[in-house]
Amino acid sequence: MIRHKLSGVGAAMITPFTADGRVDYKALARMIDYVIEGGTDYIVALGTTAETPTLYMPERAVIAMFISNHIAGRVPLVIGVGGNSTSEVLDQLREFDLRAADAILSVTPYYNKPSQEGLYQHFRTVSEHSPVPVILYNVPGRTGVNMTAETTLRLAADFDNVLGVKEASGNLDQIRRIIDMRPDNFLVLSGDDGMAIDVMRNGGDGVISVAVNAFPERFMRCMNYAKAGDYDRADQEYKALDEAVHALFAEGNPTGVKCALSVMGLIENNLRLPLVPGTANLEKRFRELIAAHDLR
Repeated sequence: MIRHKLSGVGAAMITPFTADGRVDYKALARMIDYVIEGGTDYIVALGTTAETPTLYMPERAVIAMFISNHIAGRVPLVIGVGGNSTSEVLDQLREFDLRAADAILSVTPYYNKPSQEGLYQHFRTVSEHSPVPVILYNVPGRTGVNMTAETTLRLAADFDNVLGVKEASGNLDQIRRIIDMRPDNFLVLSGDDGMAIDVMRNGGDGVISVAVNAFPERFMRCMNYAKAGDYDRADQEYKALDEAVHALFAEGNPTGVKCALSVMGLIENNLRLPLVPGTANLEKRFRELIAAHDLR
């Protein structure tokens, strides 16, 4: 069942760049292997962490195809398909090759600040045109609008292919309400690494994670305990990761995770403007934390 395939931990993949700003496909392949070998349950392409707003539409289509081909069926794949214009999202659904995708992840329209009815109508239209199941993505800190539990539950009840929600509101009460009132088989995934264990303790199904890019084996160790219902052991394991996870977001995402990965020698520390690489202090912090907690 698709719900079980997309429970657990999804890796929100970065997009590595070369020094001259091109997509670094060799590094991207290396990163895909790294997170799969580290035990991640599935991969999420073209989300926030991928710097998707800086990617041209043809680049997005090629990246989606490349990731799909390189995964080669080893783990499930979710592809980010979103935007602040509903018609543009429909264009992406037509242009992207989604045959290998298990679902799409679609963010609430940003900047426009639609009403709850506007959000409902947007996702109704997306769900009616998507050839694969839809995971809603609520991240008000980036989009400027919070999709309420009531709107999420209304979409879950009305459309069979609305599979779940990635909840990054940071509001545990809102997340609990969705968990408590959701239809059968509706996924509730944390959008915050630091809240993942608490969300799962309250009945959630997992996390779409930034941290698993950098520290897959250690992060999966925590989450596997949580998946087994051993939340105290999960909390204990997470203590060694807590400072490093906070550092990942200290200067923004994906600035932090790219800084950590460059310290580990997995990618070059290149981003596309308006994002810039992490400071020397952040790089020093990662060197210290990775050595202190054996996070390689």
